[in-house]
Amino acid sequence: MTTPATTDRSDAAVAVVTDFFEALGALDVPRATAHLTEDVQWQNVSLPTLRGLPAVGRALRAAGRPRFRFEAVMHHIASDGDTVLTERTDTLIVGPLRSVFWVCGTFEMRDGKIAVWRDYFSWRAFLVGTVVGTVRSALGR
Repeated sequence: MTTPATTDRSDAAVAVVTDFFEALGALDVPRATAHLTEDVQWQNVSLPTLRGLPAVGRALRAAGRPRFRFEAVMHHIASDGDTVLTERTDTLIVGPLRSVFWVCGTFEMRDGKIAVWRDYFSWRAFLVGTVVGTVRSALGR
């Protein structure tokens, strides 16, 4: 049985992760990084882990240039206390190229902020999304 305190904490954690993704989609890096702890760890499984707010902030700012865009469609989001799980479709846009692929994320919260952001994705799905995006771009679609 879930206690109200756990439910309140879970709801707050989901709200933080939801606003984090809304900020990323709006290219509002200051708003997004306000949801991260100073010692945040961002791990795209199979890639090097970025550690600390300065490193994660730099990566988010690099992806926040006008020529780049990021969109996330959240299919499912669930929480258990200070842990939030997401199932989503991410779209990375570089100029006319769009790469669409599935991602599952785990967010570990501390004091109302994201301390660990771990994303799992298939390189195959990413590559297929990139190839499809390249073909559509070449065909003007």
